[in-house]
Amino acid sequence: MNPSTQRITALDYARAWAIFGMIIVNYTLAMQAEQEGTTWLRVVSGMLQGRASALFVILAGIGVSLMTAKARKSMDRAMLRQQRMSLYRRSVFLFGAGLLLLLMGWNADILHYYAVFMLVAAALFHISDRKLLGLAAVILLVSQWGLIQFDYSEGWDSSFHVYNGFWTVEGFIRNLVFNGFHPIFPWVCFFLIGMWMGRKRGLLAKENRQKLLFYSLLGTVVLETLSYYLIQFSSSVLDTDSAHYLFSTKPMPPTLLYVLSATSSAVAIIAISLYIVHALGNAALTQAMIHTGQLSLSHYIGHIVIGLGILEMVDYLENGSLAFAVAYGCAYFMLAILFSYVWRKIMPRGPIELIMRKVC
Repeated sequence: MNPSTQRITALDYARAWAIFGMIIVNYTLAMQAEQEGTTWLRVVSGMLQGRASALFVILAGIGVSLMTAKARKSMDRAMLRQQRMSLYRRSVFLFGAGLLLLLMGWNADILHYYAVFMLVAAALFHISDRKLLGLAAVILLVSQWGLIQFDYSEGWDSSFHVYNGFWTVEGFIRNLVFNGFHPIFPWVCFFLIGMWMGRKRGLLAKENRQKLLFYSLLGTVVLETLSYYLIQFSSSVLDTDSAHYLFSTKPMPPTLLYVLSATSSAVAIIAISLYIVHALGNAALTQAMIHTGQLSLSHYIGHIVIGLGILEMVDYLENGSLAFAVAYGCAYFMLAILFSYVWRKIMPRGPIELIMRKVC
C-alpha cells in the first residue's frame, strides 16, 4: 500500500470510529439514558458526545478538499463550475435525506446541517488557505458572542430533547443556525478546518505523524484543563450554570473551548488512524473498518432507520438503560463491520452511496 493510499484509507478508518461514536451517542440520546448507568459508563458516553460528530464533519471537509484539489489547483473555470455543481447536487441529496429522517422523528439529524456545509464548500473551496482559517476564526468568535447575546434555550424543553416550533420557519432557521444539535454557528468551523487540513497533504505524511499526534493530544489536555479552571474561578463571580454555559467543552452549548477541544481530539484520532493503517493496513479487521468508513452514509441512515426502528417495533426505544444503549450500539456496529466487509467484496460503494453517486 503506497503512502498516498494509506492516507486516504486512514481517513476511512477514522470515519468508521466516528460512526461508532455517533451510534453510541445517538442510541443513548434516543433512549434518554444519559444520566443512567454506572459512573464509568456515563464518563465514556459523555466523552463521545459532540466528539464523534465533530470528527465526522472534519473528515467531510478533508474529503471535499481532496475531491476538489485538481479544480482548485488549475483554477480552470469549467472544472470549478463542474465541482461546484457536484457539491450543490450532493447538498440537495443530503438535505432531502436529512428531512426524511426528521419527518420520521429523528430530531438529532446531522445530514441537513451537513448539506449546508456542502453549500458553504461549494462557495469557498477555491479560496486561499489563509482565508479559510480566517473565516473559521471569525465564525467561531461570532458564535461565542451569539451565546452571550441570545437565548440558547429558546425552543427547547427543559430536558433538551424536544424542540418546540421546529417546523415553523422561525424555529427551523433558529435551530439550523444557532441552537440545534449541530448548528451552522459554529459547526461549520469543523468543516472549514477539515477543508484546510485536506489541502495540507504533508500534514498527514509519515514524517509528521508524531508531531500531529503529540500536539493534538497536548491541545486536548490543555483546553480541557483550561475549561475546568475557568469554570472553577468564574463560579465565584458568576453562578455555576453560567460558568458552565460559557466555558464548558460539552457540545450544547457549543462554546469556543468546545470547538477547539473537539478539533484537537479529532485530529488525534486521525493521527492514530494513520499509525494503525500504516502498521496493520492489510489485516482483515483493519480492512473491514476501512470498508465501514467507506459506507458511512449508509451506516448513519441505517443505524437510525434499522437500529432504532427495531427498538421501536419491540417498544423498547424509550425504556433502555445506558448499559443497554451502549451494548446495543456495540452490537449494531459489529454487524455494520461485517456487512461492510461482505458488501465491499461485491459492490464498490455502499447502498446509499451508490444512489447518491447516480443522482449526483
